[in-house]
Amino acid sequence: MEIELTKAVEAVRDELLQAAARGTGQDLAFKVGPVELEFAVELREDAKVKAGFKAWVVTGDVEAGMARGRTHRVTLTLTPQKPGGGDLLVQGSADRQQGPGDVSGHIEG
Repeated sequence: MEIELTKAVEAVRDELLQAAARGTGQDLAFKVGPVELEFAVELREDAKVKAGFKAWVVTGDVEAGMARGRTHRVTLTLTPQKPGGGDLLVQGSADRQQGPGDVSGHIEG
């Protein structure tokens, strides 16, 4: 499976926003600190991209079958903030059930 690097970062952002929205008005809040993401990426020439290259995130099984020199490790550190500035808060209730709840559709098995 391959996914554009921009789509991978977008998915993380969307999950953080969804967590923040679900926690609105709850008793307990967490400030979201730096988020570190590490990907194995493959750079490919792309005539449609202005710079000429596009980064694709690859899974371990795809990476194992590729020449070592064609994949690169990329680490990104992102610090989420609200649009007007300020910290993003993820909130929850103290009496909420433990665990992540229903994660079907979010985690590949």
